Amino acid sequence: MPKYYEDKEEDGQACGGVREDLRQCLLESSCVLQENKSPKQCLREGHCRSLQMTFFACKRSMLDTRARFRGRKGY
Repeated sequence: MPKYYEDKEEDGQACGGVREDLRQCLLESSCVLQENKSPKQCLREGHCRSLQMTFFACKRSMLDTRARFRGRKGY
């Protein structure tokens, strides 16, 4: 479900692409739009779970010393 844009700004942060896709997924979900809940509540209810797990794996790989050889997970 990643969204690639040719004219997308690079924020330079680690895991920035996954973070942006997770943010867009939450803001476009029916939980936020129709039920008027906050994105934090929708995330706790399990919306966009696959992107949340990808973001977690990316952040975790930043702390992993083996990531120097393998590279960060995510995109």
